[in-house]
Amino acid sequence: MTYTKERISFDSEGATLRGYLYRAADAGPILIMAPGFGALLGHSTLRFADSLAAAGFNVLAFDNRGFGESDGLPRQEVDPVMQKRAYRDAISFAQSLSGVDPARVGLWGSSYSGGHVIEVAAVDRRVRCVVTQVPTISGHAQALRRTAPPNVAALLERFDADRLARYRGEAPATLPLVSADPSTPCVSPGPEAFAYYSIPGFVNAITLRSVELSRENEPGIYIARVSPTPMLMIVASHDTVTPTDLALAAYNRALEPKRLMIVDGGHFSPYAQHFEATSRAAADWFDAHLRR
Repeated sequence: MTYTKERISFDSEGATLRGYLYRAADAGPILIMAPGFGALLGHSTLRFADSLAAAGFNVLAFDNRGFGESDGLPRQEVDPVMQKRAYRDAISFAQSLSGVDPARVGLWGSSYSGGHVIEVAAVDRRVRCVVTQVPTISGHAQALRRTAPPNVAALLERFDADRLARYRGEAPATLPLVSADPSTPCVSPGPEAFAYYSIPGFVNAITLRSVELSRENEPGIYIARVSPTPMLMIVASHDTVTPTDLALAAYNRALEPKRLMIVDGGHFSPYAQHFEATSRAAADWFDAHLRR
């Protein structure tokens, strides 16, 4: 289907967030989406937005606060609370647009934003349908797997030192998000992560506080409250970034209406080799619950 694409901006908690609005030929539902942990629109979100717009939906896609074209300080800081509030502010902005049915709002999120849309859908009944892909379920549970027990005390000391330095007015501590060198400490190690994130405009740095805040992020607590909003969860069979078993256990706690799709591969497989299947499944889910 034909659609137009225009740049947009809206306010969220005092910062201007920027992105794109895809307008369908006819008035109707709108889908709202944002990138995952430390990612930009260009990493994969716009590709899914293009696909959903081609399926006839209005789509609003925006860069997270402190990343890409959006404002917000400190730069390169992933604050899950502020990112969830941004989704809710995006809903308000979208509902104010002409050519949009304010009663038919859908959310799409993947990885870190996949966790955000679970929580937002659970607490904001303006959301009528949600697609969550390889979602973050529990920051605490993920942290237990990512940090060896002997290293936890040192990490917590780094968090405390960074808080004190910030209080004194110093710049926030940072670390690489990805690295091609397996000996370099980073947030998301491995060649798949490095290849995925390495696009023009990407700044390979994240604040240390982002890691601390991620340990407090628990969207899975809300999953039983998403119902009666229909939820599609897309899970990768061998995901070690947002672990498969955590996602499946969360899905089992969710109430109907819900649907589970499992694709073969690791965390980044829904963006690459399974893109056609995952984007089609999302479009079909939104079509079933926002158009009929």
